[in-house]
Amino acid sequence: MAERLYSYQTGSKHTFTWIDYFLFVCMLLVSAGIGIFYAIKDRKKNTTKDFLLAGGNMSVFPVALSLLASFMSAITLLGTPAEMYNYTTMYWWIGVSYFFAIFAAAHIYIPIFYRLGVTSAFEYLDKRFGRIARVAAACTYVTQMTIYMAIVLYAPSLALNAVTGVTLWGLIWTVGAVCIFYTAIGGMKAVLWTDTFQTGLMLAGLLAILIQGSIEVGGFAKAWDISAANERILFSDFSVDPSVRHSFWSLTIGGAFVWIYVYGTNQAQIQRTITCPSLRKARIAIWLNLPGLWVVLYLSCLIGTVIYAFYRTCDPKTFNLITASDQLLPLFVMDVLGHIPGLPGLFVACIFSGALSTISSGLNSISAVILQDIIKNLGGRKITEKRATIISKVLAVVFGILMIGLTYVASLLGGVLQAALALYGMIGGPIMGIFTLGMLFPWANQKGAVTGLVTSLILMFWIGIGYQVHRPIVATPSPISLVDCNWNLTTTTPAVTPAMNMSFINSTAPTVTDGAGDSDPLVGLYTLSYMWYTATAVLTVIVVGLIVSFITGATKPESLDPTLICPFFDIVFPCLPEKILKPLRFGIDFSHVEDDDFKTRVLKDSFRKNIKVNYTPEDQKADLHASESGVTVTTSGNESTPTLVTTVSQSALPSDELDKEKSGVKDDQSVSTHL
Repeated sequence: MAERLYSYQTGSKHTFTWIDYFLFVCMLLVSAGIGIFYAIKDRKKNTTKDFLLAGGNMSVFPVALSLLASFMSAITLLGTPAEMYNYTTMYWWIGVSYFFAIFAAAHIYIPIFYRLGVTSAFEYLDKRFGRIARVAAACTYVTQMTIYMAIVLYAPSLALNAVTGVTLWGLIWTVGAVCIFYTAIGGMKAVLWTDTFQTGLMLAGLLAILIQGSIEVGGFAKAWDISAANERILFSDFSVDPSVRHSFWSLTIGGAFVWIYVYGTNQAQIQRTITCPSLRKARIAIWLNLPGLWVVLYLSCLIGTVIYAFYRTCDPKTFNLITASDQLLPLFVMDVLGHIPGLPGLFVACIFSGALSTISSGLNSISAVILQDIIKNLGGRKITEKRATIISKVLAVVFGILMIGLTYVASLLGGVLQAALALYGMIGGPIMGIFTLGMLFPWANQKGAVTGLVTSLILMFWIGIGYQVHRPIVATPSPISLVDCNWNLTTTTPAVTPAMNMSFINSTAPTVTDGAGDSDPLVGLYTLSYMWYTATAVLTVIVVGLIVSFITGATKPESLDPTLICPFFDIVFPCLPEKILKPLRFGIDFSHVEDDDFKTRVLKDSFRKNIKVNYTPEDQKADLHASESGVTVTTSGNESTPTLVTTVSQSALPSDELDKEKSGVKDDQSVSTHL
C-alpha cells in the first residue's frame, strides 16, 4: 500500500465525498426534524411559557446537556486547539475557573431568578432598581448576543470553506436557516432536545479526532514529548501583571468572572435552568455541567497538542495552506481522517452542532428578552398569550436574519476564541456587574446601577477599540518550524523567503506596536489581558454604582424584599458563628426565603433561640407539596427579642434534631425548645 501523503507534502487538501455531505445533511435534517416534531406535538399549547420555558417541567438531563452545548460552541472547538498550537498549555488552567463559576451560578445567582419566577432575567432589575435599569441592561444583552451569534456562525463556516472547499455563504445561509427554522417553530423544547443530540455529536467528533490523530503521530505520549521539547508545555506562569495574556491568575480568577457571567447572569443559560420544575433540579443540571465542561475543554486541549506534533516541522499558516489559525483543526481533520469516508462529515456535523446549539439558545433568549423587557414592559402588557407566542417566533426569525447579516462584522474581529471572550468582557461584563450590584450590595439604587452600567460599557469599549487601533504586543507565540515544508511545489509561494533555510522562526517578530502608542499614556491600558475584561467591567459597575448610590441617597437594606438579595456570607461561609453572620446580613431578614442553602442554617439556629415548632399532619403535607425546602418561617415579637414560629416537615429537620423529635414528640404535638 502506497504511503499516504499530507497537505504540507502535496500542497493540496482533501475534499468532501458524497458520504461526508450526506452525514452533514443528516445532522441538519435531524435538528430540523426535532423542531417539526415539537411544533406538531405542542401545536395546541400557545403560551409563552411553553414556547420560551418548555412549560417549566423539563428533566435534568436535557437541560444539563443544553447548558453545556450553548456556550461550548464551535468557538471552543476551533479556538482551543489553535491556542495549544500557537502558544502553550497555560490555557488548561481555565478549567479551574469552571468550578467557581458553577458554584456561584448554582448558589448565588440562579436561586434568585428561580424564586422570582421570571421569564427574562432582566425582570429582576425592574424589581430591584426600576424600569430604566431593566431596559438599559436588556438592550445591552440583545446587542451582545446578536454579535456573538454572528461570530459563532461565521467562524466555522469560514474555516470549513477554506479547508474543504464548501461554499462559504452557502454554509452560512444553510446552517442559519435550519437553526432559525427549528427554533421558531419548536420553541424551547426543540432547542433543548436538539442541543442534547448535538452534544452527543460534539463528543463523538472530538474523540474520533483525538484517537485517529494520536495514531498518526505515534501515540499521545509521543505528541506530548514533542510539545515539551519545543516549548509548548508550560503551566508555571504565575505573573500578577494584568497585561500577561494568559497567567494562572488571569485564567482562574479572570476566567471565573467570564464563566460566572455565562452561567449566572446570561439570559440564555438562566432561561434553560428555570425550565426545570424545582430549584433543586436546576442546581443539579448546573453542577452536571462541570464534568462536561472539563471533558470538552481538555479533549480540545489534547487535540491541540496532537495537532502541533503533526505539523511541528511545517507550519500550515506560513506555508499558505490556511489563512488563519482557526482553520488548523479542519485542515488536520482532512489530513488524518480524509482517507476514511464519512469521518470528515462527522467532524463538520460536530463543529456545526456546536454552532447550532449556541445560535438556537441565543435566538430563543433574545425573543424572551424583547418580548418581556421591551414590548410588554413598555406598553404591551395586554397582549394575549397566543399573540405573544407569535411575536416571539417572529422575533426569532428577524434576529436570525440580522445575525446572518452581521457575519461580515465577525470577519473583522480576529481569532474566534479571543474575540468571543473579549466580547463577553466588553458587553457581558457590565451586565454581570449590574446584577451583582443588585444582589450583593443592598445600598445600591437605580441611579447608581444605570450610571455604573453606562460607565463600564464606555470604559470597556475604550479598552477594546484602543487595542484594535494600537495593536500592542501582548504575547509571543511559541516558535514554529518550516524545515519539512515542500517549497518546491509551484502551487505554494513562501510567505517568508529566508525561512526556507531556517529551522525555526518567531511568527510574531514582524508585529509592531502603533507608533503613536509610545507617547500615548493610555497604551498601557490597552495591553490589559482580555481575560481580565469581565472582571474589570464588573468592578467598574460596582465601584461607580456604589459611589453614585451613596451620593444620591443609598437604599436602606431593611426596606428591600429579601428575595432580591443574596445572603452571600451565609452561603459562602456557612460555618461562621451567628454573631458574625448576623451583622453581615445588613439588617435584611432572610427567614422567609426558601432556599436549600439557607434553610439548614435557619433550622439549626432556630434551636438556639426561643422557638415554637408545630408538627401537624396537615402542615407536613402542605410543606411537602408546596416546596422541596419543606420550611416556612415567620417572625413575630419585637425587634430586640424576636420569636421565630416555624412550620417544619420532619424531612427538613437536621438529623440530630429529627432524632430528638422522634424520641419525645408526636406528629400532632407542639414543642417549645429553649437553650
